[in-house]
Amino acid sequence: MSAENTVTVWLGPDSDLDEVFELAQQLRVDSVRSSTAAGSGHPTSSLSAADLMAVLMTRHLRYDWQNPKNPANDHLIFSKGHASPLLYAMFLAAGAIDEEELMTTYRRKGARLQGHPTPVLPWVDVATGSLGQGIAYGVGVALAARDLEQQSSRVWVLCGDSEMAEGSVWEALDKAGRHRLANFTVIIDVNRLGQSGPTELGWDTDAYVRRAEAFDCRALVVDGHDLAAVEQALTVADDGQAPTVIVARTVKGQGVAEVADAEGWHGKPLPDDLAARAITELGGVRHHTVRGPQPPAATSTDPVAPVQVTLPQFKTGEAVATRVAFGKTLAAIGARPDIVALDAEVGNSTHAEDFGKAHPERYFQIYIAEQQMIATAVGMAVRGYHPYATTFAAFLTRAHDFIRMAAISQISMSLCGTHCGVEIGADGPSQMGLEDLAMMRAIHGSTVLYPSDATSATALTASMADLDGISYLRTTRGAYPVLYAPDETFPVGGSKTLRTGDSDQVTLLGAGVTVHECLAAADQLAAESIPARVIDLYSVKPLDVGTLARAAQETGALVVVEDHHPEGGIGEAVLSALAAQRLTPAYAHLAVHDLPGSGTPAELLDITGISRTHIARAAHDLVGH
Repeated sequence: MSAENTVTVWLGPDSDLDEVFELAQQLRVDSVRSSTAAGSGHPTSSLSAADLMAVLMTRHLRYDWQNPKNPANDHLIFSKGHASPLLYAMFLAAGAIDEEELMTTYRRKGARLQGHPTPVLPWVDVATGSLGQGIAYGVGVALAARDLEQQSSRVWVLCGDSEMAEGSVWEALDKAGRHRLANFTVIIDVNRLGQSGPTELGWDTDAYVRRAEAFDCRALVVDGHDLAAVEQALTVADDGQAPTVIVARTVKGQGVAEVADAEGWHGKPLPDDLAARAITELGGVRHHTVRGPQPPAATSTDPVAPVQVTLPQFKTGEAVATRVAFGKTLAAIGARPDIVALDAEVGNSTHAEDFGKAHPERYFQIYIAEQQMIATAVGMAVRGYHPYATTFAAFLTRAHDFIRMAAISQISMSLCGTHCGVEIGADGPSQMGLEDLAMMRAIHGSTVLYPSDATSATALTASMADLDGISYLRTTRGAYPVLYAPDETFPVGGSKTLRTGDSDQVTLLGAGVTVHECLAAADQLAAESIPARVIDLYSVKPLDVGTLARAAQETGALVVVEDHHPEGGIGEAVLSALAAQRLTPAYAHLAVHDLPGSGTPAELLDITGISRTHIARAAHDLVGH
């Protein structure tokens, strides 16, 4: 494409701005080269931010590229993850990857340089590409660094102007302002053009300033291609005084006249001939290597001694809500210093506030901002903590994309959704989580748990602290009798058989509140000489396939009952498991098919067809009595 300048130049904090400009041009050239070689990518989105990143990585990003796990490192989050050619060009300049990897593996099968960055790369904290999330993650990382670890590391987030239309961006800036996160800086690459045309605000930088300042963030407007102005703005942002938003006016495709500020080039690599002209126009291939500022010495911490956790216990037969058991257990496992808890202003209902009373220094009130709650949890997980984030099951659906992306980021965290199903009663359908099991089962690598009593809720809440990936606990509003003794164990992937006999004619399968309805139905059936097996499917994902298979083979008939919509819940999980075993027992699935309304829990369980009466009737139909 162009003759290479093979001279290697080392750049550092003392490099003059002419040298920084050469680095910016190198980042542009490598963005063009890698995306053209791959045949896909977003070079024009990378070109606009190259000057901003060149100044940042030479002068302000305190990072030990050989030790990405150094707790004193700054964090750089590319919220505009589609600009991955620029990020990977930065990694090349830092010596973290080599030229062969960038030019021959980017966006290829099996490569770690994926189309949007993920933590398969050790220098990437979180997966990005679902726009509007990077700022939110940055808030969580900054909070953890400052408030939990007392580290001086800073968080820098590069975002695009298109994603500023996302409400999650403003949730994040609201929290950054409220917490006065002076270690947090957002750089908005205002290049005017989105995917299909001009952005909502175009180059109206004053509008961005007004919005940022409304959330108590300091806003600075710069020409994003004036290196001296960028340097001055980053220096101000680095003064430790306030959360800062740098509004950088840039040109999409900057440096390449044929595509600069031109519509129709978003997400398109430059053809070979245009790429060759672009590289020549940008001054050719360079091999500058950056050694930017190093992080300070990490704040030393004493080794963490093993902690003895004493879990709450409950008496068999006493009525206790599983959400109450969750709160008590969360407070108990908070004796571990790696546990943090986040609330969306419903902690007095979910009982997450029990943790806050016991461990206020690790309890974070995010208010009614469920997306930001999950993002903050992700940011804290990045720093090595295990977060528990809790709200009503219905409201976690609002944060589904953040949960999905957390799984792509390979984050481990625990979620609890309370007040699930029609069982909550009079509050009505807007408060009834009836989709959450389907949502959480679909998350890659997730664990989904649904306890029926306080003892199982306690054991499962504690177990989640040591699970990899996203774990979800579904808890019930009402108080129900404790079924299990305190020493009972509940391994993930297991189940509990509460009633069984050699002559069982049908198996009743439930989880949560429907376990109690199944037990009552079994009593009714027994009075009519129909012995029924009852299984508590407390582990929805993974399921106890072995116990299911035995029940199908031994009884020949299954009734699955769930306080959830039929799509994607326990019934479909059971059917999938049976299909894999090539088992076809007589089968009935009771779930919430119609739109529920208000009423008492008992009324709603009956109206929606999942009460003991309906369970017994379904069993009758299956066994032919």
